[in-house]
Amino acid sequence: MSKECCDPKDQPSSMERHQKKRDWLLWSTATILVLAYLGQWLASTSIGEINYLSTFTSSVFELINRMAWGLALGILFVGILDKIPRNLITAALGKGGTASGIFWATLAGVLLDLCSHGILIIAGKLYKKGASLGQTMAFLIASPWNSISLTLVLWALIGLKWTLLILILSMVIAILSGFIFEGLVKRGVLPKNPNTSDLPEGYRFAPEFKKEVKNIKIKPSIPFTLIWEGLKGSRMILRWIFLGVILAALIRTFISPDQFQTFFGPTLGGLGLTIVVATILEVCSEGSAPIAADILTRAKAPGNAFAFLMTGVSTDYTEMLVLKESTKSWKIALFLPLVTLPQVLILAWVLNQGVL
Repeated sequence: MSKECCDPKDQPSSMERHQKKRDWLLWSTATILVLAYLGQWLASTSIGEINYLSTFTSSVFELINRMAWGLALGILFVGILDKIPRNLITAALGKGGTASGIFWATLAGVLLDLCSHGILIIAGKLYKKGASLGQTMAFLIASPWNSISLTLVLWALIGLKWTLLILILSMVIAILSGFIFEGLVKRGVLPKNPNTSDLPEGYRFAPEFKKEVKNIKIKPSIPFTLIWEGLKGSRMILRWIFLGVILAALIRTFISPDQFQTFFGPTLGGLGLTIVVATILEVCSEGSAPIAADILTRAKAPGNAFAFLMTGVSTDYTEMLVLKESTKSWKIALFLPLVTLPQVLILAWVLNQGVL
């Protein structure tokens, strides 16, 4: 790849390097997860009578197993993105602030087959590579449950009609939110991405992509280099994901999903409870589809099912923490639920009324 992939803007500052050397949050959360994961064997054999401990370790074990492939692919993609010139990524996504740019970012989020935790890593890297705030948000909002594999799973669970409707509505929210965030940046309400740069005149994706591919030198060490670079680029985000897993396991320890599924009826109260539970439960994308299917088929509340799928990104604390880390702005992170949650609530209520 060209030297552009080593743009100084992509390099960590001295402060960031110092923080990485003493990233106590990363190492403490990672240690807890490793001990809990390994402790699952002990919880099922030696200390099975300690119910809370057993539930916590089994929850960590389940969450890690569900999200491991998504995290691994996310880290690999970060390593790949780190080697791709910024201009090439900008050309692929389209110009920020335009309809086509937001549409392509949304489509990329829908098609990319990663769980929500892997998507978080990719979204942060795209922002650092110059994607506009609207494109980053459109990509992130469209991604959490949307992927080819999970869409097929949802199709099998609730049928083609409901799957297509939920898919289309989620894309509508992603696109509208992308435009809203672009508007907020233009008005100066939210900061502009400092990593954004204009493409050189005459720059085209297809010929530049072919040029970059021809310059690739195949070496046996490439996979290891990509994984190592991906790990280094993901450290600041992984610590918040690890914290999210711990909090989710603690919540699962004291709140069983079976206890609240009964209350997911197609009422305002049921919708409100769905939002609250989805916010605090931190269900990853692989786990959200079956629960959402139960809400739709058993509770007869399609709007609540839609809200359960979408609230994972609209109000999720991990999403907001990662956004703050990637954009260096709490304001941007807090605007995520302010922009998306009203849209989710309106469409969920419409779905529960049988209008669509």
